[in-house]
Amino acid sequence: MTRTTLIFTVLVLLTIAAFIADLVWGSLDISPADVLSALSGRGDLETKDYVIRNFRLPKALTALFAGAGISIAGLQMQSLFRNPLADTSILGISSGAGLGVALYIMSFAILPGISLQTGSADTWGVALASCIGSMLVLMLISVVAAWLRDMVSVLIVGVMIGFLASSFISILQFFSDNEMLKGYLIWSFGSVAGTTWRQLSLMIPIVSVGLFLSMLMPKYMNALSIGENYARSVGIRVERDRIIMIGITSVITGTITAFTGPIAFLGIAVPHFTRLAFKSSNYRILLPGTMLCGALLMLICDIITQVPGRGFVLPINAITSMFGAPVVIWTIARNRKKRLIF
Repeated sequence: MTRTTLIFTVLVLLTIAAFIADLVWGSLDISPADVLSALSGRGDLETKDYVIRNFRLPKALTALFAGAGISIAGLQMQSLFRNPLADTSILGISSGAGLGVALYIMSFAILPGISLQTGSADTWGVALASCIGSMLVLMLISVVAAWLRDMVSVLIVGVMIGFLASSFISILQFFSDNEMLKGYLIWSFGSVAGTTWRQLSLMIPIVSVGLFLSMLMPKYMNALSIGENYARSVGIRVERDRIIMIGITSVITGTITAFTGPIAFLGIAVPHFTRLAFKSSNYRILLPGTMLCGALLMLICDIITQVPGRGFVLPINAITSMFGAPVVIWTIARNRKKRLIF
C-alpha cells in the first residue's frame, strides 16, 4: 500500500468516525447503539429517534457536504488566481452570496409590497439569490485579476468588495423590522444545525453535482498551476475552463452559504492541510484529498460547537476561524521566508 493510499484510507475512516461522533455528541445523551437503531428503523426510544432523524442526521450531513464543498471551492480559487491566500471569504465571494440572501430576505426594505416567499419558493429563492450574488462577485474579481495581473491587488480588491457588500447589507438591516433582522443575523453567524430535510433535498444534489464536476478539472488545474501559456500549449482551452470553474465555484459556494450562512477560513485552511498531508501539488490527489479533509474538519468543528448539558450551540464561524486564521498567518510568514531566501 502506497503512502497516498494509506492517507486516503485513514481520512475515510476518520470521516466515518467523526460523522458517527457528530450524531452521538450533544446535550441529549445518545449512544452509538441508539444511533444505529434509529437509522435502521428499529428504535424504540421515541424522543431519541426523533432527535437523531430530524436534527442530528441533517446537521451531520450538512457539515459533511458543506465542509467538502467549501474546501473544494477554496482549492479552486487558489488554483484559479494562483495565490495561496485566495478563498471565497477573503475574495468577497461569500459576502456577495450574503448580499444576495439579504436582498432576497429583506427585499421589502427597498421595494415596498415585496415580501419573502414561503414553502419551496423560499428554499429555491434563497439558494438562487445566494448563487447569483457569489457568481457576480467572482466574475468581477476575475475581470479585475485579468486587468491588474497582481494577485496582492486582487486580494485587496476582494476585501474591499466584501466591505461594500457589508455596507449594503447594513443599509438593508437599518430599514428592516426586528423579525427579519434577527433572522438574518442568526443566519450570518454560520450554522449547520438549522438545516431541514427539505433544504437538504436541494443542497445535497446541487453540491454533489458541483463536487463531481470539480473532480473532472485536475488536468486544467495542473496545467494552470504552471502557467496559462503552458496550459494553452497542451491543448487546454483556458478561457472556457476558467468560466466553467467560476460557475462550479459560485454554485457550490452560493448553495452552501444559502443554508449554512458564511463559513469563514475553511476554504483557505483545508487546501494547505491537504498539501502538507499528501506532500503533493498534483490536483488529481489534492481534489479528492481536500474534499475528505474538508468534510472531516467541518464535522470536527461541528462537534466542538456542541456543548453537552447546555441549551445552546456555539457559532461554527468561531471554531473554523480558530483553525483558519493561524493558517493564513503561517502562509504569509512562509511566503515571506521564501522571498528572503531567494
